[in-house]
Amino acid sequence: MHRIFVVAVALAAGCASIPPAPTAARAMGLVQRVEHIDVVGREPMVVEHPNGALFVAGYGEPRPTLWKSADGGASWARVDVGTEAQGATGNSDVDLAIAPDGTLYFASMTYDRAANEGRQIAIGVSGDAGASWRWSTVSNARFDDRPWVEVTPDGTAHAIWNDGGVSYTASRDGGVTWAPVKRIHDRGGSSHLAVGPAGELAVRVTPLSASGNKYDAGVDLIVVSTDGGASWQTHAAPGERDWSPDFMSEATPRWVEPLAWDAAGRLYSLWTDKKGVRLARSGDRGATWRTWTVADTAAPAFFPYLVARREGELAATWFTASTNEMHDLQWFVARVDAAGEAEPRVVVSAPQSIESRRRRVKDGPFFNDPAGEYLPVAFLRDGSLAVVTPVQNQPEQRVGFVWWRF
Repeated sequence: MHRIFVVAVALAAGCASIPPAPTAARAMGLVQRVEHIDVVGREPMVVEHPNGALFVAGYGEPRPTLWKSADGGASWARVDVGTEAQGATGNSDVDLAIAPDGTLYFASMTYDRAANEGRQIAIGVSGDAGASWRWSTVSNARFDDRPWVEVTPDGTAHAIWNDGGVSYTASRDGGVTWAPVKRIHDRGGSSHLAVGPAGELAVRVTPLSASGNKYDAGVDLIVVSTDGGASWQTHAAPGERDWSPDFMSEATPRWVEPLAWDAAGRLYSLWTDKKGVRLARSGDRGATWRTWTVADTAAPAFFPYLVARREGELAATWFTASTNEMHDLQWFVARVDAAGEAEPRVVVSAPQSIESRRRRVKDGPFFNDPAGEYLPVAFLRDGSLAVVTPVQNQPEQRVGFVWWRF
């Protein structure tokens, strides 16, 4: 997705790198914050390699951008992912995934800004922690948009995207070849993809697609496969949501509606509304759901993200802002313990700021902006949480990202 719902944001504090605390896994306190000022990295994604290296991807110009840290996030260097002639193309939505054997997958979308349309989905694969890359173009159709890539425990890579319907492919040979593309759903957008511990797949299908050029009213679904993508079962998404066909109404800003599977094979859905953050859990692969409130918010919440690992262990992020001008734009990260049948236990961070100020129209005023439609969060091997926020400060010509660890 490339169209902007709303734009810009409050300036973050100055540069700082705080040494990690030994009790980081037990607290929501901030233990590390590192700015990396470089090139544009909108709507980033973050993963941790089995060897301990950290990778952050984001989109900008003119080709896919990836950074690597070998010292726990204290410093970052750009990764050479190859040339356009080698297939390394993309200037918009990205995703990262790592296979159990350490193979790194990097999905990237190419967007035609003049036409306001997506044009291509490419996936890069590295078997040596980013040192070398093989790229494949899995689609080059008009309106190609919002790719996601995930890897199931058997090492199969699964990818989805949309062009007014949701497409799917998979690679079972480490990205050397990709299966013929097939449709998961003939309408709607590829809002999110999650994989489960037994190879389950869940795709969130939503009304908006094709970079906002298409809207299919009533398409608000979760589509699940339990046989490696061979067949799919469609279920209504839990809860109720307001949707805007053109991003201009008073509806809650929406694009990524995240899903996650925990280690017990239970599926979770996270969404927001004008009063808070909602979580639903399914023990029967999306057929039925139980719903809770994760957070009541003073200002409307929007653009959530969700990950899970052990049984019931979740982490979530979201934004809040009280007006379209976003003078009070803030973001939050939370740990959620949803194991068992009791109400989930939730620990939420203090409100945080994001350094992103942009013009919505040429020569217009600068506004606060979330610089994408989610903030990625990841569980690290030491038990801490990582969050990456974009830096896109047009007035001061500062771009890059901030690495946060809680």
